[in-house]
Amino acid sequence: MILENSIKEMINKVVSTIGIEETIINYIIILGILLIYLYVLYNFISARFRKNKKKKEVKSIVETASMSAFFAVIWLVVFTRTGVINFHNTYLNIFFLIIYVIGIATNLLGRFYLGKNWGNNVVIYEDHTFVHNGVYKIVRHPLYASIIWMIYSISFLKSNYLVFILNTIIFIPFMYYRAKQEEKELIKVFKEYNDYIKNTGMFFPKIKVNRKEK
Repeated sequence: MILENSIKEMINKVVSTIGIEETIINYIIILGILLIYLYVLYNFISARFRKNKKKKEVKSIVETASMSAFFAVIWLVVFTRTGVINFHNTYLNIFFLIIYVIGIATNLLGRFYLGKNWGNNVVIYEDHTFVHNGVYKIVRHPLYASIIWMIYSISFLKSNYLVFILNTIIFIPFMYYRAKQEEKELIKVFKEYNDYIKNTGMFFPKIKVNRKEK
């Protein structure tokens, strides 16, 4: 009887801990998405009243509306718990929660450093600048990279393999397509962009290996 009560108490504590952990994760995920969309709203408003003229604009199927549609699908998958597997590890949750927060910070800082160069479509402005400082030293496309990191984090935090698959086979290829569209135009304007590509990863930091001369 004593052993049975002890086991029940232990189970109740575990369930309670998981419940608290799940609540914290949900709040952080929602807060991150909200912060990014508030900055996106600011980007649209500031672009509307921007004085610098567009030198060239290339329409892209990958823009805020199509990306938002994809997020809606991800959220539906998470909400309906489609693709969920029975797995829980507090330490992994902490790790991927940190990655998620890094993703939020990277996205917000990326928008800050990009400043007036931002465009919903692929835009080159008359006074366009070559941004390669701040988070742009880490990856060439921090806005896209950060969201990729965040979605992968959600897939682990929610133990959802379907979110992982959707990010890998749909979102990343579309982000790659959009990034290549941008780089094609930026190379025409900034000759140093080719060197930037060689030294900086697109979505993930490039690991530099120093080879010792024999």
